[in-house]
Amino acid sequence: MPIRKQDTNVFDNFELRLNESSKKFLRETSKWAFVLSMIGFVLSGFLLFVGIFLLIFFNDAGTVFASLGELPPYVYSIIYILIAIISFFPALYLYTFSRRMKTALLEKNTEDLTAAFSKLKLYYKFLVISIIGVVFIVILTILFLILMNNG
Repeated sequence: MPIRKQDTNVFDNFELRLNESSKKFLRETSKWAFVLSMIGFVLSGFLLFVGIFLLIFFNDAGTVFASLGELPPYVYSIIYILIAIISFFPALYLYTFSRRMKTALLEKNTEDLTAAFSKLKLYYKFLVISIIGVVFIVILTILFLILMNNG
């Protein structure tokens, strides 16, 4: 019997309904996402502050940090600032998710629910790409260290 394409007309009009337990879980999830987003904003702000502080005062403290390597002192400041900017976006995605989810549940608004899940998807996509990037950098660093020790 040949495999035929499944009839998708059955799913075209599929509508998902949330029961009270699901709504409760989503409300609680949005609260925790809000807390995590606030922590992310604070950490991003702190990293930005440290980066700018080091950029301004690093030249005076250059001798103290001379043992860090051969990179110019301002490079460390730029790294802090870049990390602050990059870490801002997942916090923003979580914040938007939490606010949109709260609004969607209060007003029973499907558009806000869709937008909330869209931001949650962006958060997880960012997280996965970041993890893959960090793993890649760690592998390259290990390989570099092995090559330096053998050479």
